[in-house]
Amino acid sequence: MTAVGDSHLQPLLDRAVIALRAPTQVWSDVGGDMGEHAIEGVYHGDVRHIGRLRLSCPDSPIEWISTGERGADAVTFIGLLRGIDDAGSDPRVRLVRERVVAAGRLTERLLVANRTEATISTSLEVRLDPEFGSMQEVKAGLSPAAPLDLAVVDDAVVASSGTARTVVRASGAELAVESDQVVLRWSVTVAAGAEVRLHWSLDLVDDSLVVQAPTSPAPWTSDGRLAALLADAGASDPRGGRWLRTALGDLDALRLCLPEHPDDQFYAAGAPWFLTLFGRDSLWAARLLLPADLSIAASTLRVLARLQGRLDDPATAQQPGKILHELRSAALTLPGEGVELPPLYYGTVDATPLWVCLLVDAWRAGLDEDQVRALLPNLDAALRWIIEFGDADGDGFLDYQDQTGHGLANQGWKDSGDSIQWRDGRIAEGPIALCEVQAYAYEAATGAADLLDALGVGEAGTRPAELRRWAADLRARFRRTYWVETVEGRYPAIALDRHKRPVDSLTSNIGHLIGTGLLDPVEETGLAALLLGPSLSSGYGIRTLSKGASGYWPLSYHGGSVWTHDNAIAIFGLSRAGLHQPARRLAEQLLVAAEAFGWRVPELHGGDADDEVPRPTPYPAACRPQAWAAAAAVTATGALALPR
Repeated sequence: MTAVGDSHLQPLLDRAVIALRAPTQVWSDVGGDMGEHAIEGVYHGDVRHIGRLRLSCPDSPIEWISTGERGADAVTFIGLLRGIDDAGSDPRVRLVRERVVAAGRLTERLLVANRTEATISTSLEVRLDPEFGSMQEVKAGLSPAAPLDLAVVDDAVVASSGTARTVVRASGAELAVESDQVVLRWSVTVAAGAEVRLHWSLDLVDDSLVVQAPTSPAPWTSDGRLAALLADAGASDPRGGRWLRTALGDLDALRLCLPEHPDDQFYAAGAPWFLTLFGRDSLWAARLLLPADLSIAASTLRVLARLQGRLDDPATAQQPGKILHELRSAALTLPGEGVELPPLYYGTVDATPLWVCLLVDAWRAGLDEDQVRALLPNLDAALRWIIEFGDADGDGFLDYQDQTGHGLANQGWKDSGDSIQWRDGRIAEGPIALCEVQAYAYEAATGAADLLDALGVGEAGTRPAELRRWAADLRARFRRTYWVETVEGRYPAIALDRHKRPVDSLTSNIGHLIGTGLLDPVEETGLAALLLGPSLSSGYGIRTLSKGASGYWPLSYHGGSVWTHDNAIAIFGLSRAGLHQPARRLAEQLLVAAEAFGWRVPELHGGDADDEVPRPTPYPAACRPQAWAAAAAVTATGALALPR
């Protein structure tokens, strides 16, 4: 069976309950059941193993009254069984459903508690619909299904399809297969004042997975820096400590590794669609988390270095030295969008300079010199890509354009089809040269020059003097070309279009320029004022597009919404530039949003102003948890400690 309510629209996520431990995730309603809403189900990798799950009691409806998340991987649901209760005014029979998700495993414990004065006898039933539909079909709002086999094997039911299989076990229950459903039944007798506990589980396997969960604990659990960070966050504002603890729990659950290198961890981009390696997302998450942990920055660099481009392949957008965009088990097709990406896809313009920036930051944060030196060949290749391949048309700026006709049309972080637009709403024509990518490239070149000088290896790759000369030329060209002046002020355009014209929208992208060295202090101060002005600032964070643009809409994915990581990058830059007051003000806005979302800040939220709505508006299709949104808590709570 498939999810009820399938309407060929992307599923909404904001009211669903999630528990996860990558690469496994479970989405349900507030009682723990699945199947009434399109996103619900049990997923492992990019496959939904279970599409429908229903817990029932034939003698009483289950009235769910409480849902409580216990970290990223556990949820407790509490319900009432008033159909078998006594006549008193207080409910005295209740059902507690405790769900725990591990990598490749779902466990549920059911507790029936009886505080009446009589013994109760009833039964409980769990019905499961194995499905094995693809994640991309779920995202497209389709009805995923795959041929499957169901068999009772000893004390379990095994459901399988292709490389994926699910094993269902239930202690003390009758297991049966009925019309492609797996059914678990328990007879339950509970004495007066007593309780009965039941247990069932799913084991999820997929031999095609290209990622797996690490076996070691989160590295920051034994690092004294984390304790200091939490103490500082709590001292600045107790709410900051709560946000930070929630975020670190989410990051812990998002850790993955590649099977051939289990000791090198990285952060999956986010749930539900992106529980895998993404170059840009994994790099920014590791970078924002550097004050709490250095080790995942180092391992993320190594993971991406092993997959660094070696040849020129337009089909995958691979080029020598280029850092990948995403890794999957199979090709990714987005029905209705004309997008089909190969399993190893390099269609990103910013991951390569960001890889260099993270290496430089990790080196400055104390990364072991031997580890840095081991990555110098990859650094040299990345720098050569920035200088030789990143500028496809020879105008001196890094740019992108899909060459296949079915890749990503936009290859910066704002990767939706309408994200690069003029103030009058026209969509910019590619090739596109984003403003923030030039800032990343400038920072990468100057930082790499410092690193090579310090290690005394300038002759081994691109020479530091050449890098600084190239960066200075880029800075001068940027100043001549990107700056525009509109009724909203003077600022860098979001991009240059195919005709080398500056696309004049005022956007959050300008926040990524601050602290990179591309701008002078006066320019940075001016941009800080624009970021916190009424056109961009919602009171719950900076909007992706100003209210003065014709295309602005508070629930546009990249055209007016507020992205948590986008704001964190601005805070990151403002702090580095010494602009402490605007950095703190922006962090305070994010803190308000974090509290409103119960400390698990989603990927993005609406751009409605705080004087228009009493709390931030959910963007209902926003992913959560999202690695770089979670890592934003480290940057933001750090800024809360800055002087006012």
